[in-house]
Amino acid sequence: MKNVFQFGLLLVLFSSFQCEKNETEVQVTPNQLEQKKQQILDYINSFSCENATGCESIAFGAKPCGGPRSFLVYPNSVNQNTLAQLVAEYYQLDHQHNIETGAISDCMVVSPPNNIGCVNGKCEILD
Repeated sequence: MKNVFQFGLLLVLFSSFQCEKNETEVQVTPNQLEQKKQQILDYINSFSCENATGCESIAFGAKPCGGPRSFLVYPNSVNQNTLAQLVAEYYQLDHQHNIETGAISDCMVVSPPNNIGCVNGKCEILD
């Protein structure tokens, strides 16, 4: 019984030392997310494609319960390392925003597009 009491006392002590969230912490804003997304789209749109085989897709964003929010299509003429880095930065911001806001989602799995085409020099998802 004495051990149970000591264990309970330890739990209370440890919980009293938990850090509270500092209200002055920098939070990820929707505006920051939109700016990063626009930077990525501007980068993708600075390249063109010639045919459908020149288009690919990449997972984009972070749903609160896991997985991507969507997929972006892009011409394979982009520097894929640069694009992957930009998308990873967006993912981190989106994930952090989800945590900070306690976001929830439908948890539906978003699949990569099946039909991508090159329309007027731009990669698009075709229905």
